[in-house]
Amino acid sequence: MSEVQTYLDAHFAEALEDLKAFCRIPSVSTDPAYAEGIAAAANFVAQRLKRAGFASVDLLDTGGHPAVYGEIVSNPKLPTVLVYGHYDVQPPDPLKKWTTPPFDPDERDGRLYARGVSDDKGPLLIPILVAEAYLKTTGRLPVNLKVLIEGEEETGSPHFEATLQKYQALLACDLVISADGAMWRPDRPSMTVASRGLAALEVAVSGGSKDLHSGRHGGSAPNAIGALASLLASLHGADGRVAVDGFLDGTTPPDPTIISAIEAADFDAEAYYREIGSPKPDPITDGRALLIRQWLEPTLEFNGISGGYQGSGSKTVIPSSASAKITCRLVAGQKPDHIVAVVRRHLEARLPAGFALDVHRHGPGSEAFFVNPDLPALKVAEGVLAELLGRHPLRVAMGATIPIGTAFRKQLERETIFFSFSTSDEDYHAPNEFFRLGNFRTGLTAWALLLQRLAA
Repeated sequence: MSEVQTYLDAHFAEALEDLKAFCRIPSVSTDPAYAEGIAAAANFVAQRLKRAGFASVDLLDTGGHPAVYGEIVSNPKLPTVLVYGHYDVQPPDPLKKWTTPPFDPDERDGRLYARGVSDDKGPLLIPILVAEAYLKTTGRLPVNLKVLIEGEEETGSPHFEATLQKYQALLACDLVISADGAMWRPDRPSMTVASRGLAALEVAVSGGSKDLHSGRHGGSAPNAIGALASLLASLHGADGRVAVDGFLDGTTPPDPTIISAIEAADFDAEAYYREIGSPKPDPITDGRALLIRQWLEPTLEFNGISGGYQGSGSKTVIPSSASAKITCRLVAGQKPDHIVAVVRRHLEARLPAGFALDVHRHGPGSEAFFVNPDLPALKVAEGVLAELLGRHPLRVAMGATIPIGTAFRKQLERETIFFSFSTSDEDYHAPNEFFRLGNFRTGLTAWALLLQRLAA
């Protein structure tokens, strides 16, 4: 391990340059305009695996963006670990809010700023660099290592489960470790042991066949924005919770250990709202109530809305159509198909006369995930973090969605742990995303230790 650590320290500057080169690739998966960036990012990962010394590297056909696969399988007596990550990123919009261009990595104040640097290019690069360090120093890895890096995570991984099914034999392993995910706070080590599921949809309301003059037709013509606004407002109650009949069907009680972690965290709700630049809403009474909402309750959020004139100045029209993008985060027991169905039913029942409604679903969605609390690998990873970071990590839930855990369990019949060195405050999905370079260094050491101890 000392040789590996020496190598990692000596080559950290090169590792940082690799990360910057990776982040210069605009690998936005949701927008076809970035198709060249997707191809370039997949090729970058494949070439970096080959440079690291992976014996076999391939681009796997998924039916969508390719997945990158690499393996070093040298000793059948050793455990086989499959590392997961994703090379695709979120759109950089709104561009005006970036201090520096999103695909021009900028290093300042111990951080690297770029779209995708925290989610997930920095974290996924770490285990590749660690594998290289082992091979360059000792000539072998402490475990058999497989790597699967997908290119559709930011669009809900629509082809991922089918890909696992297609390549089951190739991906056979004893354990999955996700380099995607995030630690809850920069000042407290944590292990994510649960994440919410996801259902995404777009709702469109249409009235007239064309936009109309708001003076000549005002008061008599159907206004799609007004109809959409009333529908959206009906989806929540006064307390901010979802007010859709059937939305909570099938939900199961949360793991009591997560409730214990929430109470042990002593989370400061006032500080949280100061950090995000928002006054504290009345329904949130304290940190416990806030974390229960973020980790353990389902949500329905509006992600974008459009309709009518969007340019500068004024244009006096009655819009013929308006739409909103919605994502629902799901807890244990909720099914994406059911959630879309009850939301559709709710909207159809409240649609004003004179309008048509279209509900379009984005991807299959995913169910909530939880880690087996008695999984030995989970305890090994917690021991590594405790040793390096000086405190035993909290077991926490994640309000976000990482669908891969459920997919790996279903298709490969293997458990997944999350071992990422991003932190939840690094503005991924937002302007000015960054990755702490101190976490980059710590992550290299932690992954080297983890692979070594999983072989014991």
